[in-house]
Amino acid sequence: MSVNVPLGPLLDPAFHLGSVPTTWAELLGFATGAVNVWLVVRQNILNWPIGIANVILLGLVFLDGGLYADAGLQVVYVALQLYGWWVWLYGGDGRDRLPVRRTRGAEWAALIAAGAAGTALLTWALSAWTDSTVPFWDALTTALSLMATYGQSRKLLESWWLWIAADLVYIPLYFAKDLKLTSALYLVFLALCVSGLLAWHRDLRARPLAPAAAV
Repeated sequence: MSVNVPLGPLLDPAFHLGSVPTTWAELLGFATGAVNVWLVVRQNILNWPIGIANVILLGLVFLDGGLYADAGLQVVYVALQLYGWWVWLYGGDGRDRLPVRRTRGAEWAALIAAGAAGTALLTWALSAWTDSTVPFWDALTTALSLMATYGQSRKLLESWWLWIAADLVYIPLYFAKDLKLTSALYLVFLALCVSGLLAWHRDLRARPLAPAAAV
């Protein structure tokens, strides 16, 4: 089944990289995406509203490029962005700001199980119901991104490793789909994710340990 949706002037070419057109949505997605990840690295709350703008723009790009799971993922991202915005403000002890922490064993088990099930289900759905040429890779990056976004919303240090894994697949995937600027954006994302991992790790180590409970 082919999906054809009129998406308006945001998908008009802004410029060309060689013979490949780069749309306004892809260009604006590049800018908002880079700012968004930079703000996440700095644990700045403004990453969430900018992230909402970014996922809407990239949703248009992915839908136009036939990456249907990634396009649908952006709808879920909007909800997760709103959730993360609230949790970063009020999710800590005493409903204060949330601190960085490590992922617990039970959380890892739940994330891995959900990611594996999501990848399998999406691969089947994309193969059966769409004309996607990359159903497994589209599904895998979708699952990894959802896992990473949930971890980011809880300020789990290891969410950066999930983003790094996703980016290592996204970069060649988008390049193969002629989304050259988006592929370049994910190279920037990869560097920012490494920076974020190091920054959050420093923050975690610098935070004083909670005092032991009195016996």
